[in-house]
Amino acid sequence: MYLDFGAMKPPEIYLTLTQTVIPRPVAWVLSENLDGGSNLAPFSFFNALCSNPPLIMISVGRRQDGSLKDTQANIEARREFVVHIGHWEQLDSLNESSATLPSGESETQRLGLETVCFEQFRLPRLVDARVAFACSRYQIQEIGNSGNTLILGRVHGVYLADGVVGKDNRDRPKICADKINPIGRLGASEFVRFGEIHTRHRPD
Repeated sequence: MYLDFGAMKPPEIYLTLTQTVIPRPVAWVLSENLDGGSNLAPFSFFNALCSNPPLIMISVGRRQDGSLKDTQANIEARREFVVHIGHWEQLDSLNESSATLPSGESETQRLGLETVCFEQFRLPRLVDARVAFACSRYQIQEIGNSGNTLILGRVHGVYLADGVVGKDNRDRPKICADKINPIGRLGASEFVRFGEIHTRHRPD
């Protein structure tokens, strides 16, 4: 089967892309509302881009009425945000946080998610986070024809839970992917949990 994107409508292309570019990491983004409360929303158009400077990206769509989502509006207005890598035990809360709420309503309060001070950063992080990146707005760019926005965030530091840091076979610190147990996004309403790890060393 060959699918010609030139003959397909954008929603059909979206469904095809999200069911074939798999699994995708999920950025669980905390930003600051106008009243100082926390907005929390997941985005699976997300990845790391660069290490010098350290940059990550998320792609944010619009609300059905064409208005900005709170995440984008908050980052545009107040710059800082926190990107969590959600773990499997957080799946239900992460999924619930994708619900469309009235602008300014806090998902952390609605879902009873506790936050804690993020060392050397103005915004808090989720208390049970295993990985959290302290970010500030680096660049925002409108992309495509559907109102999507590419948000580049500069990473100032990362929180790692003690339990996800181990040692490699040379006794050097190693971040253990299986201990993070990250949520992977598939298409439609599907997610995937972490599986077996296989090592292949890159050839010289």
